[in-house]
Amino acid sequence: MVNFEVVNLTIPDESNIIVGQTHFIKTIEDLYEVMMTVSPSSKFGIAFNEASGVCLIRHDGNDEELEGIAIENAQRIGAGHIFVVIMRGIYPISVMNAIKSLQEVCNVYAATANPLQVVVGITDQGRGVMGVIDGFPPKGVERDEDISKRKMLLRQIIKYKR
Repeated sequence: MVNFEVVNLTIPDESNIIVGQTHFIKTIEDLYEVMMTVSPSSKFGIAFNEASGVCLIRHDGNDEELEGIAIENAQRIGAGHIFVVIMRGIYPISVMNAIKSLQEVCNVYAATANPLQVVVGITDQGRGVMGVIDGFPPKGVERDEDISKRKMLLRQIIKYKR
């Protein structure tokens, strides 16, 4: 028997979140190293739910507020081997390849600044992430004006494009 719960995650203003699945206690240190190596000036907090042994929420970061929010989100999800990274001053695209290349990372479910819900399956053994709901459904198809706006925005964010 499986029951489902939808968990709303907290993403502070001017921040992004990455939610993923991993399998080893060393993840917390490796994620910290990725964040510091890619962007030492960014602010972040990380939480990781152990799935065996003492089953603690391991955590680290360089910003107390963001670390606390990562812990709260990991607690709400309540599934083993899940990690949450809350970041400010950096976009997920800057760290995604480094995170996905970590040997212990199995999946990345979401990387977003949008409102994020995690669909959690609950069995007699525990909880597991079934998927995520990231943002809102489409309202239409982009037109020429929308394409121009998209390209302008990308050139503002990605400074090397013309």
